[in-house]
Amino acid sequence: MKLLHLSTLSTSKSSLLLESSLSRDEPLIVMKGVSKVFQTPAGDFPALKDFNAVFLRGEFISVIGKSGSGKSTLVNMITGMDRPTSGVVSIEGACVQEMGESQMAAWRGRNLGIVFQFFQLLPMLSLLENVMLPMDFCNVYDPAEREVRAMELLRIVGLQDYAEKLPMAISGGQQQCAAIARALANDPPIIIADEPTGNLDSLTADSVFQIFNDLIQRGKTILMVTHDSSLAERTSRTLLIADGILVQDSANGLKGK
Repeated sequence: MKLLHLSTLSTSKSSLLLESSLSRDEPLIVMKGVSKVFQTPAGDFPALKDFNAVFLRGEFISVIGKSGSGKSTLVNMITGMDRPTSGVVSIEGACVQEMGESQMAAWRGRNLGIVFQFFQLLPMLSLLENVMLPMDFCNVYDPAEREVRAMELLRIVGLQDYAEKLPMAISGGQQQCAAIARALANDPPIIIADEPTGNLDSLTADSVFQIFNDLIQRGKTILMVTHDSSLAERTSRTLLIADGILVQDSANGLKGK
């Protein structure tokens, strides 16, 4: 699958990817003393323990750790899909855990692009309709622009010829690429990616990684959960989590690991 470079995009006012006018030194995500305790039949299970981190605009952050280390819980704290037991998660000054459910859904749709590990494409909608859905939900773009924008995003990930196909009619790798296109629909400042290349062949995975790098150059912030240490080494920063604790925060990845 051949993916197009983001430099092919228009730089007009309606460009898909607008460079942020805010300083990259300005904190975008702040996590202070975040803990999450799940109640289980066997007793309380601490999934995150006093987690503290600051993420800047334009950073490409990888999160690594064994299964059950707390990676998914960390992502859920940032996306607001779950609430911390204690501590504060602040994104661009908005306190995530203080939002109501409807407010959270609207905020998430405008500010976060989420790439799920298992795609989460709606099976009865075409790829084009799946990519348009966030725009329809958040009413960010004029209705007349949405189909054109969705087609351009599908073109970026090499799926323009499959726009009318249902998700089950294409491969897993193609579904992941469609999920990336959907994540970019509302031009969010933050992309959260859970194993985004886990179901892709090496060539397509490298192309997707290059798309992420291009997004970083345009001021996006990407938080990528991965089990692939070679990918982590290519990001600007790597967080290693073990037993819910941040045990290493490396500015240049975990070289040699």
